[in-house]
Amino acid sequence: MQVRRIVLLTGAGISAESGLGTFRDRDGLWTRHRLEDVATPDGFRRNPVLVHDFYNRRRSDLKTASPNAAHLALARLEQEMIGAGGSVTIVTQNVDDLHERAGSKTVIHMHGELLSALCGACETRDRWEADLGVETECRRCGVVGTLRPDVVWFGEIPYHMTNIQRALAACDLFVAVGTSGEVYPAAGFVEMARVLGAATLELNLEPSSSARVFDAGRYGPATEIVPVWVAETLASVPH
Repeated sequence: MQVRRIVLLTGAGISAESGLGTFRDRDGLWTRHRLEDVATPDGFRRNPVLVHDFYNRRRSDLKTASPNAAHLALARLEQEMIGAGGSVTIVTQNVDDLHERAGSKTVIHMHGELLSALCGACETRDRWEADLGVETECRRCGVVGTLRPDVVWFGEIPYHMTNIQRALAACDLFVAVGTSGEVYPAAGFVEMARVLGAATLELNLEPSSSARVFDAGRYGPATEIVPVWVAETLASVPH
């Protein structure tokens, strides 16, 4: 099969080796915080101080993290596929910016971005690297206490779904990297891609909940299996 248009869905597993916590592992973030408390609109209304503290710490962790070999390999894949007349679109469930720092250009953040703030008063989004708090003033409208992390919480609609669906409809290869296969709608992307005629591949530490749906799977640390797969893929692409 000649691969020209690739869509990659990336999850927390690709950033774990950069030191960023995952959610469903034994020592993951949800073992220390209930998702109802820190990742829902109701949780924010009940205790905004707790939610801001949680995301401020995550923002601080991100500043000390660096892209790993898996991020760098996907950036290389994009660059060389474009040079060969193809395309690579990364749809990420992650709110970090490690794909961009690795050099990837076409990145869709379906769950928002940690380094962005959303104002509940004027509904504008603004890049935000400092801490947020209940006393923080919106740079756009000047209202105090209405800013929240610009991330998609449970019960909210992911961003850019129309663009994601278009990318899935156009791709000939769909690859999931470091995802649990448990969070929808992302967990359903593999079935959508298959119905539309794309080949499908899972690259994960271990088989996910959706592993049986993929045409093939490779398992191990992302920093090991992703660069190998990228090298093999690029070797088969005419330049």
